[in-house]
Amino acid sequence: MFKQNGGIACLTVAALGAAAWLFAAGCGGGAPADGGPQQLQGTIKVSGAWALYPMVVRWGDEFQKLHPGVRIDVSAGGAGKGIADVLSGVVDLGMVSRDIRSEEVRQGAVAVAVAKDAVLPTVSAANPVAAELTRRGLPRDVLVRLWLRGEALTWSAVAGRSGGGRRVRVYTRSDACGAAETWAAYLGGAQEDLHGIAVYGDPGLAEAVRKDAAGIGYNNLNFAYDFVTGRPVAGLLVPPLDADGNGRADPAEILTTKAQAIEAIRTGAYPSPPARDLYLVARGRFEGPARAFVRWILTDGAAFIDAVGYVALPDAQRRAQLDAVDGTPP
Repeated sequence: MFKQNGGIACLTVAALGAAAWLFAAGCGGGAPADGGPQQLQGTIKVSGAWALYPMVVRWGDEFQKLHPGVRIDVSAGGAGKGIADVLSGVVDLGMVSRDIRSEEVRQGAVAVAVAKDAVLPTVSAANPVAAELTRRGLPRDVLVRLWLRGEALTWSAVAGRSGGGRRVRVYTRSDACGAAETWAAYLGGAQEDLHGIAVYGDPGLAEAVRKDAAGIGYNNLNFAYDFVTGRPVAGLLVPPLDADGNGRADPAEILTTKAQAIEAIRTGAYPSPPARDLYLVARGRFEGPARAFVRWILTDGAAFIDAVGYVALPDAQRRAQLDAVDGTPP
């Protein structure tokens, strides 16, 4: 799906010739790219949210096929890193998987939504009450007790059984990230309110939960499911949220496959938060090759969203985001 080395993806493509450029310049609204009448050239540096990382890597790969003079470097490290890097001028674009804060806007953050996904609860496939979790779902009040109040619950209690059982071991993220902010927002708090064993990054949290039969955590959509099989990552289970509180997992709430999760996000059966928009952020304005890249993402690039496993923006929202990019000062 994407090339990764220590959290960094460096995407390069051999020159495709002037014909490819002439074709690409006519795409995405027909305006010439920001590089002028000649071939678009330069380096676009992107950093930030794990949630958006696989999608931006794919977009970068495809964009470079059209613009071989452009190099796109993408690194993952959490939404907090993305917003800090772009506001300090370290990168051209920050990947952010949470709402942009007012103080960040005051510092010059300009954001456009480019796709949707969700943060999902994850437990080990060896969980002692896995069948009950799949059948009943996880009620929000139980998650509040675990993450916000830090209560010592057993898995038997979570599953509605009487008696003892293994104590739930709660995991959270150690890095400033949109996943934790979004999960906390669903529960009525902020990332700093979340209890649990802190683990760095989406892959790290998934691995910790996978190895711990008593563990529970949360992961972004594309780190909870295997890209090839569409099933949860080997060793993980994605239990449904009992969003309507009726004590059972309704068919629309089942998250056994990635396709089911995407449909639940698309229809709203999965609540928002923890479903959310994903953003690309610039400082002050989108300009140069980065502006051309974001315009392409919101036009021709939208065709790759389903294949990578995200949820596309509704057409009206996508057009509004494109207008926001075009409305920034040239």
